[in-house]
Amino acid sequence: MSGFLRSLERLMAMDDRTWRRHANPWSGWTRVSGLPLLVLAGWSRVWIGWWAVAALAAVSLWIWLNPRVFPEPARLDAWMSRAVMGERVLLEHRDEIPEGHARASRVLTWLALPGGLLTIWGVVTLWWEAAVFGMALAILPKFWFLDRMAWLHRDWVAAGRAVPGYGAQAG
Repeated sequence: MSGFLRSLERLMAMDDRTWRRHANPWSGWTRVSGLPLLVLAGWSRVWIGWWAVAALAAVSLWIWLNPRVFPEPARLDAWMSRAVMGERVLLEHRDEIPEGHARASRVLTWLALPGGLLTIWGVVTLWWEAAVFGMALAILPKFWFLDRMAWLHRDWVAAGRAVPGYGAQAG
């Protein structure tokens, strides 16, 4: 799974500045809109035919732009900011993460998978109940993951460690 997360990070091209901007709670919370917007774009093929490809491209662009369009936050004490910084710690220091946090991140990532697959199936077959239920099954473990990342951030900073790209200001 580590290679998969690294591939996603490379695709997003998240440098230190982008991560600091993504720590803005507005970035984190609006990023949650990504999966529902992807579902809506996929479903839109019913109404707009092949133009749904343009809708999917627009949503994909939004997901890529999202961590770049918000300014760096003035403060880093919001739950979503701490979750983003914890995710950065996880990605940058995977081998140094306490086993409890590492295991939780793996389990929660895998728990989101069935929901993601059900969502895709619901969109492909136009079964809205499957798509909506699948989104819930995918998003709930993601929020639990984010909470775990906020916890990881707290533990990391309490141990006197610097968050990559933030230094001492992330405590």
